Amino acid sequence: MRSRARKFILPLYLLLGACMPVASPNDTATRSASSMESDSSLPPMKSFSTPHPQRPVASNTDIARDFLDLAFSLESGRPLSIFTRFEGPITVRVNGAGPVSLGPDLNRLLHRLRTEAGIDIAMTSANAANITVQPVTRSEIRDALPSAACFVVPNVSSLAEYKAARRTRQTSWSQLTRRERLSIFLPADAAPQEIRDCLHEELAQAIGPLNDLYRLPDSVFNDDNVHTVLTGYDMTILRAYYDPAIRNGMSRNEVADRLPVILARINPAGQGLTPKRLAKTPRIWIDSVQTALGPGANPAQRRQAATEALKVATAMGWTDHRRAFSHYAMGRLLQSVDPAAAQDHFVLAQRYFGTAGDTGLHRAYVASQLAAYAISAGRAEDALYLVTPHLKTAMTHENAALLATLMMLRAEALDLGGRPTEARAVRLDSLGWARYGFGSDWAVRAKLREVGSLNPARRRLGSL
Repeated sequence: MRSRARKFILPLYLLLGACMPVASPNDTATRSASSMESDSSLPPMKSFSTPHPQRPVASNTDIARDFLDLAFSLESGRPLSIFTRFEGPITVRVNGAGPVSLGPDLNRLLHRLRTEAGIDIAMTSANAANITVQPVTRSEIRDALPSAACFVVPNVSSLAEYKAARRTRQTSWSQLTRRERLSIFLPADAAPQEIRDCLHEELAQAIGPLNDLYRLPDSVFNDDNVHTVLTGYDMTILRAYYDPAIRNGMSRNEVADRLPVILARINPAGQGLTPKRLAKTPRIWIDSVQTALGPGANPAQRRQAATEALKVATAMGWTDHRRAFSHYAMGRLLQSVDPAAAQDHFVLAQRYFGTAGDTGLHRAYVASQLAAYAISAGRAEDALYLVTPHLKTAMTHENAALLATLMMLRAEALDLGGRPTEARAVRLDSLGWARYGFGSDWAVRAKLREVGSLNPARRRLGSL
């Protein structure tokens, strides 16, 4: 049996690892989590309302290749012989009590799937739903899958049913011939953004492709997890996935024959674009990145793995986001032992991420790192220059944790530049987003202290 396991790399915020990546030996999607308090002395939690998806700017030739690699392989590389999906209307129910943010976030996601991907999917109060979303505690999830924090499993409707059937054909994705009943298990005691991110990733996997590809810069179907809400590219993939011309049981060749017509119809803008035809990502690079930023390795092993990933990226001649991510990973791992070298790698990461629209969110993460260095060096204007353009990016991509971090950095830069009134207003505004992004009061306050400790004026005054 191979249940669906998702190895992933979560973007990290400054010196604190908001979420570290996990790896699992089977095929079940996973994510880390943090706790949330019901009563708070902080400002009210903010949340996103209107989504801002952007249609993909990609050649249909590239999208067709991506579609086939996503739909006909598991993440482990194991090929799938037939295409599977739900047929007919899809019903979703929530079984159990979740935080107040769960209902609105799930309803927004289902609305997006209906309007952007054209999928007939809706909530139901009936027990016999196609997809059961079950909030449970993190400890319950880890009892079931020690390396997981959220996951999706076929042919079960409860955690108890999964425990009884795991390692059997019933819960094997590779044995499916059609999708009829699945369960998504979420950490009810996680931060609201963590739960929402799990919803987007696991529901997308539940109804759509089972694979992830590092070569995709603008997608949730990428193990780097830079994108955590479904993008315009993802909705195009899912719209094609549920096109009437494709059916359960089709082979890769049968689907490939139909994709050009499907994509010409649903993404006409992609017809005239020149394909990039990015090289496949070799397993040695994937394994090196996951060792570098995943669990189980000591610091020396992580740095060695990051060095190997960078060597592979260089030898492959990459100049795309994977080369940039190799430098980003190296920068993350060198921060505590060689800050100057880490900063050099962040600069290189920003250079290789370039200026394309599909790497805007990547650049926002790197900008947060470079702004932290600027504040530590007392360069207030440099920090403001780095941070300000990416506030809109974080908002557009509905990343409250990143948005709050960027706002806190901006507040410190304003303080450092002698603009305390503006700084207080920005810092106060950041707290509502931080409550959604980080959850508990202690996590929000820890982030404030972390960012505040960058400011040399505060360090001199001993105010932290």
